[in-house]
Amino acid sequence: MAGLNFKFSSTLAAFSACLVLSTCTTQPGLQARLEIPDDYELVWSDEFEQDGLPDETRWAYDTRRNADGWWNKELQYYSAARSQNARIKDGHLIIEAHQEPVPFETFPDTGGQLYTSARLITSERAAWQYGFIEVRAKLPCGRGLWPAIWTLPEGETRWPQDGEIDIMEYVGWSRNKFHATVHTRDKNHTRGSQFGASYHASTACGGFHTHSLHWTEDALTIAVDGEPYFYYPRDDKGYGEWPFDRPHFLLLNVAVGGWGGRKGIDASAFPARMEVDYVRVYQKTDVS
Repeated sequence: MAGLNFKFSSTLAAFSACLVLSTCTTQPGLQARLEIPDDYELVWSDEFEQDGLPDETRWAYDTRRNADGWWNKELQYYSAARSQNARIKDGHLIIEAHQEPVPFETFPDTGGQLYTSARLITSERAAWQYGFIEVRAKLPCGRGLWPAIWTLPEGETRWPQDGEIDIMEYVGWSRNKFHATVHTRDKNHTRGSQFGASYHASTACGGFHTHSLHWTEDALTIAVDGEPYFYYPRDDKGYGEWPFDRPHFLLLNVAVGGWGGRKGIDASAFPARMEVDYVRVYQKTDVS
């Protein structure tokens, strides 16, 4: 989910897509199952056990583009510490988009949007270089929605030069697909060279699935429910294709419009809820 620039519907043409799992398993580097390595240990997690607002020691809210409007022609306003858009209930983190006006009297940083949602980040709270990230979530169905689980590098960055890892993106007009993608200086849609893959699932929206990223010094592998479908090796790539040797933080959000709005927005999709069962990060036991 292009965090610092444009990523829109043209990206589909650039996917090296795995349309069904049988085609993915023929790709070099993909194995039968993606599992947490035996020498990894849990270093960070949120099980969402306490009802209320998200834990502020783990999560912050990204609201910085509200007044100017978000990239990718997105239409949402991202609120901060507003339970209507982000809350924990019954063991799940709920990120919920609503179709509603955003008046200045209530939202001083409004950009005049007609949708509200939330974008949660671990920036300045937790970031990791290499490891195994696992997020179990259920996505909302509906044309115009664009929920995502992804990472960006911590600190001062340039996009896309410094990299982005999209562990999972879902666009509501393509009901049965998950997407995984990387963005780098040389691998991005503005050059017609974006690298990604797609995974078919009949319950891509409306059912819980576990999305996993295994990030090592040598490769990125992404899986759904343990089934790998995206593999991006380091090989002899320079920084233009492999900027993934610095800590990244995690983002969870439900966008409205953008790539998800390529075929319009269905008003009946709202409120649109992404539910997250847990987030877990593992690293090698010798990594501090």
